[in-house]
Amino acid sequence: MSGFLEELLGEKLVTGGGEEVDVHSLGARGISLLGLYFGCSLSAPCAQLSASLAAFYGRLRGDAAAGPGAGAGPGSGAGAAAEPEPRRRLEIVFVSSDQDQRQWQDFVRDMPWLALPYKEKHRKLKLWNKYRISNIPSLIFLDATTGKVVCRNGLLVIRDDPEGLEFPWGPKPFREVIAGPLLRNNGQSLESSSLEGSHVGVYFSAHWCPPCRSLTRVLVESYRKIKEAGQKFEIIFVSADRSEDSFKQYFSEMPWLAVPYTDEARRSRLNRLYGIQGIPTLIVLDPQGEVITRQGRVEVLNDEDCREFPWHPKPVLELSDSNAVQLNEGPCLVLFVDSEDDGESEAAKQLIQPIAEKIIAKYKAKEEEAPLLFFVAGEDDMTDSLRDYTNLPEAAPLLTILDMSARAKYVMDVEEITPAIVEAFVNDFLAEKLKPEPI
Repeated sequence: MSGFLEELLGEKLVTGGGEEVDVHSLGARGISLLGLYFGCSLSAPCAQLSASLAAFYGRLRGDAAAGPGAGAGPGSGAGAAAEPEPRRRLEIVFVSSDQDQRQWQDFVRDMPWLALPYKEKHRKLKLWNKYRISNIPSLIFLDATTGKVVCRNGLLVIRDDPEGLEFPWGPKPFREVIAGPLLRNNGQSLESSSLEGSHVGVYFSAHWCPPCRSLTRVLVESYRKIKEAGQKFEIIFVSADRSEDSFKQYFSEMPWLAVPYTDEARRSRLNRLYGIQGIPTLIVLDPQGEVITRQGRVEVLNDEDCREFPWHPKPVLELSDSNAVQLNEGPCLVLFVDSEDDGESEAAKQLIQPIAEKIIAKYKAKEEEAPLLFFVAGEDDMTDSLRDYTNLPEAAPLLTILDMSARAKYVMDVEEITPAIVEAFVNDFLAEKLKPEPI
């Protein structure tokens, strides 16, 4: 276990009081579940979460008091029984985005769990990218032995299971989580068993959200086209509306199914299952309930004729207005080409696709998301804006890796880009051999 944890967290963590803790000691303490808490001292929601999380942490670990440093010292639990109580096997590590060390110290001082040292800025950034953290506060739970993500939305765990009765909150099959009645907007009720044999879109949305309403209008047409083509497809609306009246008004525009608004527990379990961090989000599942894509929103907007349904992910995407938001989700390889030649973008995709497929397959085998997304960018206003923002040369072809969260770029400006050059560039980036330039 300690090997994985040291690779993830480094050799040392710190307590709220500033005392160093060896990461390998977590194994001796029998830690089986690791919570990564991403936050910042300047965020009011993070301050609120820290208070509720401290109480939660104390209850689960059986600490007499959840005060600063409680249960987080280097010898904590080391001299206890050889097999600690299951819920005492939880540890939390704070991963900060603070830029001021004094503010970080003041914030960490009141935490009863551990934190990455302030100086570990590079490791913190790697964790933010690895787990695609886009909002704070965020809390994810990992299996401390395998490193697999157990739960992507720990905030809902604290709310829904304050006593930790469902510990360790592992993912359940979609069929089990969705079990129960579903509604149509005419009041008809169907059992979730009616979904068997169908592709399913799980649609997290709300009437108060303008991008949601825009997507819903497009999605209604997509749903109609897919059904008319004879495909077995159903959508389930999981509402984030603030009242039942708003839910009913919004649902009246939808021709598909919904989880009843009053079934808050089931809506929350679906949010937890897919680690929803923002809306609108459309998760597309195969008939066995396995995720095909988490980017259903992008796919629907890019394929209004639904020719590519059920939207299996492509290794390489053509950069567009609808998918450019993914540039903020982590490091992205972007190959800029001169698209005046219609075939040049396609040739560029074919050039980098084998490398992309190899990287994706490698990390899929480890049940991890690939550390890079792959794009080809042509000549348009959006690409021009991206070049301007990142201060890239006007050359084409131009091979880059852009890491927006780190405000860093890596540029390979050569006359001819070959598969060997792309593969070496990617491998050197993943091995941290490239020197970043600031964006």
